[in-house]
Amino acid sequence: MKNKILRIALALGFIILCQAALLAQQTFTTTIYLDYTYFLTNKGWITAPPPGNPSFMNNFFTFRRAYFRYENKISDNLKFRLTYDADYVKAVDASGKKDDKLRPFIKHLNFEWSNLIPNSSIKVGMTDTLTFKLAEDKWGYRSVAKTLTDGYKDVTGTEIDASSADLGASINGSISKQIRYGFMVTNGAGYSHPEGDKFKKFMAQIHLIPIAGFSLVGYVDYEKQDSSNKAFTYKADAFLEMVKNLVIGVEYFVYDNDKNLAADLRHYDISGLSLFGRFTFKPDVLSIFARFDRYEPNSKNANDQVSLIIAGFDWAPLHKSLRIQPNILYYTYADPAKKDDAIFNLTFFLSF
Repeated sequence: MKNKILRIALALGFIILCQAALLAQQTFTTTIYLDYTYFLTNKGWITAPPPGNPSFMNNFFTFRRAYFRYENKISDNLKFRLTYDADYVKAVDASGKKDDKLRPFIKHLNFEWSNLIPNSSIKVGMTDTLTFKLAEDKWGYRSVAKTLTDGYKDVTGTEIDASSADLGASINGSISKQIRYGFMVTNGAGYSHPEGDKFKKFMAQIHLIPIAGFSLVGYVDYEKQDSSNKAFTYKADAFLEMVKNLVIGVEYFVYDNDKNLAADLRHYDISGLSLFGRFTFKPDVLSIFARFDRYEPNSKNANDQVSLIIAGFDWAPLHKSLRIQPNILYYTYADPAKKDDAIFNLTFFLSF
């Protein structure tokens, strides 16, 4: 009887240990960006109240992002990821009542196969694109503002056909410590839309590290728009990390689409330049950051440029999972009819 009980106990112990080992390969994480926003100006292009609207919303709380991520590392060479995002969907219910609930949607749904080719990983499914992932990692403050290319349409209203995630396949790897590469093919419609044509988007990236603490990144993508038009994005980044706790980055791109024709039928390009830096006084406790962006929505228009200055600090008073990031965004415009905008954000970044 004692031996039987011992065998049962050992079997249960083995099952529990196996389950613990499996659970150890699974992770659940949540990331939330919560802002309190206050307009510091009231005559700017963004901040001026529309005529006859005394209740114009010049201060508000908002969730900009709410991610929930599940990852399962099946083995050393196979991993799965599912990321839910949330956004406000403008909708009206059956009774005609406005419905503005925060709605979840899938941002990532993919598997990653490592070392099928030595020192590389292959991802298939809905996954991060190559377009601005490196710049976003170096900037480090997606909670405060998207990178130049990611947020270009938000600032200018001009489409550059860039998405942070898309449905397709990619391979990333390294030839040596100094040379890394990435290739990707996607639908080209982005994660929030189904594919609408037969054309695919092709991306390629080369990441060079000639000396420790200094890296250069070249990127290009190509997509046919229709049978007679095509579009390219050319991008170059540089990152300097030679000084301890200091990161300086430059991001520049040009978007060239055959369909971009001015009123006089002249072809124009869209471009942008970003210079950013961040310094950490104490890791996971206190940092400062600043950034300057220059947006050129139409190379044939002398009055459409927009400049943006971002500055603030990052403070974790209790734990790195809760960070408070007061920041100011200051917009200026080449168009003399548009007045400057100054906006204050008290950003709460939660990660757990």
